[in-house]
Amino acid sequence: MTGDIIELFVWMWIIATAAFVPLGYFIYKYTQKNGKPFGETEPHGDSQSFVNDLAESAIHFVKSRMAKK
Repeated sequence: MTGDIIELFVWMWIIATAAFVPLGYFIYKYTQKNGKPFGETEPHGDSQSFVNDLAESAIHFVKSRMAKK
């Protein structure tokens, strides 16, 4: 009986540790570099991207096909 409780307690600690390690890592990184968790990052949409260019060309293609009908 006591062995089962100790085993359950150990498993709960292992699961809790695995669940909260990412949160602890994020808090650790956030407290570095003046509150920027991953250093200097660009705001979304300011940089060119192959995927964005491809999506824009696909949208333009569909709009041009719809305009011809």
